[in-house]
Amino acid sequence: MSGVEIGLWSLVGILGLIWLGMHVSIALALTSFVGIWALRDNPQYASRMLSLATRESISSYLFGVVPLFVLMGLVVSRADIGRDTFDVANRALGRLKGGLGMATVGANAIFAAITGISIASAAVFTKVAVPEMMRIGHTARFATGVVAGSSVLGMLIPPSLLLILYGIIAEQSVGLLFVAGIGPGIVLTVAYIVGIALMVRFWPSFTGTPQPAPEITYEGSLARDTASKLAPIAALIALVLGGIYGGVFTPTEAGAIGALGAIVIAAAKRRIGWRVLWQVTLETGHITASICFLIVAATMYSRFLSLSGLPGFVTEWAIAQDLGPTGFILLFCLILIVLGTILDSSSILLITLPLVLPIAEAMQINLIWFGIITVLAVEIGLLTPPLGLSVYVIKGSLDDPSITLGDVFKGALPFAAIMVLVLLLLIFLPGLSIGLL
Repeated sequence: MSGVEIGLWSLVGILGLIWLGMHVSIALALTSFVGIWALRDNPQYASRMLSLATRESISSYLFGVVPLFVLMGLVVSRADIGRDTFDVANRALGRLKGGLGMATVGANAIFAAITGISIASAAVFTKVAVPEMMRIGHTARFATGVVAGSSVLGMLIPPSLLLILYGIIAEQSVGLLFVAGIGPGIVLTVAYIVGIALMVRFWPSFTGTPQPAPEITYEGSLARDTASKLAPIAALIALVLGGIYGGVFTPTEAGAIGALGAIVIAAAKRRIGWRVLWQVTLETGHITASICFLIVAATMYSRFLSLSGLPGFVTEWAIAQDLGPTGFILLFCLILIVLGTILDSSSILLITLPLVLPIAEAMQINLIWFGIITVLAVEIGLLTPPLGLSVYVIKGSLDDPSITLGDVFKGALPFAAIMVLVLLLLIFLPGLSIGLL
């Protein structure tokens, strides 16, 4: 059996093991180990490759960005800062027709800029926004769909764990990826808000017929309420992203400063104590360990594919098809969206990137722009059945058993369609992603 054939069979093996329930990192490592053993007919060589991948993949200074941004996001989530942003956005937009949905999108965009985790956004705003939207007359499908759609902003607006993972695998600057994600994140946010306005006006059977939001009594003026609830978060975002963009901090240093800033803000608001902080620290360790295993397995898998010659074979095949860069990216995005119906986001990146990055480099595609396109295409899978992870999180966070999983999926579909339109816009207008670089 040739190296290319072994590489192709490894893809089948990985997908089969994941579908059978094996964790993706174990499936990648096991398949890579067996594949290298088959290529070299030497289990000791495969063991040394695994050891080398473990030592080199997570020993770099750059990897420190992962636990620091995870800690910052978890502290912000536990401190109930999502409700603060929703309150401010609701006060500004709640009186508009569909304004509560628009406020949810706006608040989620701000929340995304300090968490980077879609699941956290989905869980928080399911509790905060869905009951409020249903109370004024929106349907359950629309209310959950707004939360599902806007939750994916957490993986596009920096800091984003998927962008960090892409940067490590593709060996690209995480700071540049963060800067490149700002424009597409704003575009997607605006597209959601416009989409909500159109749906409320022309599709009332889906959105329901909301009554005007009741007047909410606040202590103090709008300016004072905004300052007390939103200004600390805006300052934290400006400090982290401004520091990276201005070259003051490396992404790792920005993560450390952001984590400290989030703890200070949460403590100042008296929403986090030592016990909660300890729980958050333990949870950060668990998530970081999981990501460590993923990166080690992805590194070994990438080296196995290089030994097999499969990436070179696929690159030559793709170039021979004369698709051109745009055709290749459209085909790749279609594959990512299809894979998103059966696999989670991290798994898709770990399996596909070692194969397609050589093709992108051969076609002289900007890998920063390619990363933004890849992450957005992968995120569409969070809203599509049967494995739309954000949808399952929303269903699990709901207190209303009358809202079915099918209702949440149906509510999320229009927002998945908006994501597809924005994806096409980013493909044909690269400046929206790399214009700030």
